[in-house]
Amino acid sequence: MEGAIRCSANYVPLSPISFLKRSAIVYSDRPSVVYGNVQYTWSQTFERCKRLASAISHLGISSGHVVAVLAPNIPAMYELHFGVPMAGAILCTLNIRHDSAMVSVLLRHSEAKVFFVDYQFLHIAQGAIDMLSKKGSKPPLLVLIPECDDDQLSTDISSSSNAISASVKLEYEQLLSTGNLDFEVIIPKDEWDPISLNYTSGTTSSPKGVIYSHRGAYLNSLAGVLLNEMHSMVVYLWCVPMFHCNGWCLPWGIAAQGGTNVCLRNVTAKGIFDSIAKHKVTHMGGAPTVLNMIINASATERKPLPSKVSIMTGAAPPPPSLLFKMEEMGFNVTHSYGLTETYGPGTVCTWKPEWDSLPRDAQAKLKSRQGVQHLGIEELDVKDPVTLKSVPANAKIIGEVMFRGNPVMNGYLKNVKATQEAFDGGWFRTGDLGVKHPDGYVELKDRSKDIIIFGGENISPIEVEFVLYSPPAVFEAAVVPRPDDPWGETPCAFVNVKRGCNVGGDEIFNFCRSCLPHYMAPRTVFFQDLPKTFSGKGQKFVFRDKGKSMGSLPKKNISKL
Repeated sequence: MEGAIRCSANYVPLSPISFLKRSAIVYSDRPSVVYGNVQYTWSQTFERCKRLASAISHLGISSGHVVAVLAPNIPAMYELHFGVPMAGAILCTLNIRHDSAMVSVLLRHSEAKVFFVDYQFLHIAQGAIDMLSKKGSKPPLLVLIPECDDDQLSTDISSSSNAISASVKLEYEQLLSTGNLDFEVIIPKDEWDPISLNYTSGTTSSPKGVIYSHRGAYLNSLAGVLLNEMHSMVVYLWCVPMFHCNGWCLPWGIAAQGGTNVCLRNVTAKGIFDSIAKHKVTHMGGAPTVLNMIINASATERKPLPSKVSIMTGAAPPPPSLLFKMEEMGFNVTHSYGLTETYGPGTVCTWKPEWDSLPRDAQAKLKSRQGVQHLGIEELDVKDPVTLKSVPANAKIIGEVMFRGNPVMNGYLKNVKATQEAFDGGWFRTGDLGVKHPDGYVELKDRSKDIIIFGGENISPIEVEFVLYSPPAVFEAAVVPRPDDPWGETPCAFVNVKRGCNVGGDEIFNFCRSCLPHYMAPRTVFFQDLPKTFSGKGQKFVFRDKGKSMGSLPKKNISKL
């Protein structure tokens, strides 16, 4: 349009690192990060992040370089979310459950130049670096993050100093001391430039490097604040790993609101209740695994909530019974859904006032749906994966859940083919199956490879799992297909029973038959712990492989214990 001029006065590339500069002014003396006896203000966090950016620049890190980190939810992990992009570099947060072999693969694939490692995972990092060296790859410079709070843990790391190899060149605080406060923060020239690299969580066998942009991270940070209804100066308890989808983009989002980040190295029921009571936590997040941990906390671990605590859950569809029990305890649960490729949360099950008058069981079922797209996502739909036509909004016809919007990944690092497949048809294809309700809300049924096909009937493992969570003795449950002759497949259940409780396979089978169509009841039940990723997703591929390997169930058998 004539008269319009695009210039630095009216156009600045969007980047979440701008949130930190503002909070250092508006919330200067307010607490930013709390970890045991360590506490920083927003002005101090801004200064520390500037020093960090300056220091890694002195190490030769510049725009486009990757900086990796292997650490839990500690202050250094939070600072790296700002310091690395402020230097123009790309942050790559690695899953702390990875072994040395996987870490070496990801370091080589990402071509990380510097590697920040928490002392508890130093042996993993050293093993990975040794593997890189043996394969002729140049290892990254290793920076050690020692414990900064607990005296005993500090003693532990000091006593093990003889085991620290020559690969450790610097210690975190030592590195920060070399940084300059007058460092000029690097703002991306293009907001589509990468800010971080996240490897998929490992529920599939081949993790892929998901590229996040400054623009997508900015928008998803603000969307996360809105869908969590976060007011200014919230107190957020970190139970979601910051390495997982950059903590659902909330390290940046909390900064936007000048909140307090309460860091928790190890997520336990006692740690959660102690932190809520001590710091008057207002918000937190966690997978259904964390919710289950809270619900089943012992009397000695529990403490009264000082006030209502808002908690966002995702990673796996939460059973309605789980949501109901959380509400009874004083938690206000917001259900979201997304993937690594959507920067974490991409939907929100927005609550409607007219649902308040419904029976509590009905409310829990409504809240367990995945809902609608949040304000950062342009479109969410359930489509026929072949024709790309939207499925009818009748809660019956199953299709593939698809996204379109700015907080969708740039693509997979060094994998053009996988990127093209994910974006085929102009939508991001999640691989998740779901239905659309008449009110437009989406409900997941499962991943396409997990759907059980029994004599032409589709059985959603999620629906069976929801029922399995109902008996008081059941702590966790997972359902996968098992071959069946002549019906094709039948549900096979893996159940983890609460400590001190006893339940048999026949009881589980009969209970499911009383709540579900008979063909949906698991005819095979195993009792064992359920392996999970650190983000709380069940590693269903472990059970899926076991289910396939068992072969068809003998016709006369009902339950296998």
